[in-house]
Amino acid sequence: MTKVAHLSSVHSARDVRIFQKECTSLVEAGYEVVLITRHDKQETIQGIRIQPVNCRGNRFRRMTETSWRIFNAAWKSRADIYHFHDPELLPVGLLLKVAGKRVIYDAHEHLESDILSKRWIPSALRKAVSKASGIFERFATSQFDGVVAATPFIAECFPGEKTALVQNFPRREEFMGCSTTSPYECRDYTAVYVGSMEVGRGAREIVAAASLLAKRIPSKVVLVGGIDPPEFRNELSLLSGWKHVEHVGFQDRRGVLRYLTSARVGIVVLHPTPGFVNSQPVKLFEYMAAGLPVVASNFPDWKKFVDEIGCGISVDPRDAEHIADAIQWLLEHPQESKQMGERGQEAVRSTYNWGVQARSLLQLYSKVSALNS
Repeated sequence: MTKVAHLSSVHSARDVRIFQKECTSLVEAGYEVVLITRHDKQETIQGIRIQPVNCRGNRFRRMTETSWRIFNAAWKSRADIYHFHDPELLPVGLLLKVAGKRVIYDAHEHLESDILSKRWIPSALRKAVSKASGIFERFATSQFDGVVAATPFIAECFPGEKTALVQNFPRREEFMGCSTTSPYECRDYTAVYVGSMEVGRGAREIVAAASLLAKRIPSKVVLVGGIDPPEFRNELSLLSGWKHVEHVGFQDRRGVLRYLTSARVGIVVLHPTPGFVNSQPVKLFEYMAAGLPVVASNFPDWKKFVDEIGCGISVDPRDAEHIADAIQWLLEHPQESKQMGERGQEAVRSTYNWGVQARSLLQLYSKVSALNS
């Protein structure tokens, strides 16, 4: 049996893409899988052995001490294939490759664009750091055996012969029955946002839109996820709309589904930053899978996608009134909104689902497994 080690210094052991999709699909295909990442204890869940590594500390310590711990744990795992998920682990991947191991890099984000939005890097240095990081990433991946790219835009950055496009679409079975759990027409006037609450993800605009909505119709906006950075909560709580939102914090998958199946609208209003414009946020597809019409940023590719499927309304993500208008329209037109949700749900069932992507992942693994160590 081929043994695979997945490595991450950033993501939790229950990360949806890594654990619920990739690792689970590999186990189902007959691979032995160990996941080396931050976790409370060593345990086996759904056939995946989780090997915990201490990932606490500041960013510098994570990039140095934690990376070294992950390398040691990876080496001790004696895996046949090493699959890592964070750019900061590129040196670890190179060390493993120099040691003669088979290595796969999973590019979740477009690194150069993502760095341009990092607040912890001084603005005067971001372009230089972005460029240097891109050069190093391309050099490192030229040495690896395979690359997994989360979007077509990211895939264009790597050699086609070793790159597999594995998009972060939902598992169909997870959302089966969502539309009947709580019939759409029986739900309260509720809009939901799932994900980290950050400035660039539209947190201020969502809270401001909640305030505008509350003045027009009885409604509620539910926020599912953490606030980043934590002190940003103080700023949000001072906004007039904060009393009109319900912040429920981080939820497990069952909790997320519970809130999706009790809402009428899904919100995804990321700002037009380099890291987001060409992204494919999983929350967009999860709203669709749950049968919710979406209020989404009007980026050209997003708008084209939403309009072609007919699954929601595109808005200016920096305009709270525009966001509120779209949510209000969807709440006050339940028949049209339900039809939008059904069209989105059918699109996920037929095309935008994990089953299609898992085949691409397994094809790459077959190719890498056939290589000589």
